Amino acid sequence: MASLATAEACDSNVALIASGDVRCLQPIFQIYGQCRAFSGPIVTLKVFEDSVLVRELLETRGDGRVLVIDGGGSLRCSLVGGNLVVLAQNMGWAGIVVNGCVRDVDEINGCDIGVRALASHPQKSNKKGIGEKHVPVHFAGTLIRDGEWLYADSDGILVSKTELSV
Repeated sequence: MASLATAEACDSNVALIASGDVRCLQPIFQIYGQCRAFSGPIVTLKVFEDSVLVRELLETRGDGRVLVIDGGGSLRCSLVGGNLVVLAQNMGWAGIVVNGCVRDVDEINGCDIGVRALASHPQKSNKKGIGEKHVPVHFAGTLIRDGEWLYADSDGILVSKTELSV
């Protein structure tokens, strides 16, 4: 998939930004993984300090999609670690965006996938299986819906109702 520069996309889609069809996430994320720019259709997940559903989704074929996890912004444990990022890479996911924490940063940084998260935290999450898949989530100042498109690079993260042309 061709890379789309987020700054360029903002400059050339002023009307879509004004209408809310293209939205910029607030710049609160740290960059992890080898792939600094990634994009794809969004799969949403809402969990809180529980990574069971994260694993369930990442065990499915990614087909170039991006997993967007609303972890409630928790900084008390990690939702994604090195094993899950390796799994995502092997299953063909383009990237993962976490409104929460990751761990095993050195392992994640060795993977050819894009990851964004608020921070790193060494403690693993709970394993209760509580959460919701494919639901609208709201964080970083915007509503994000399952099936929308996400574009991430070193400048930031955009969400679009439809795929943007390069």
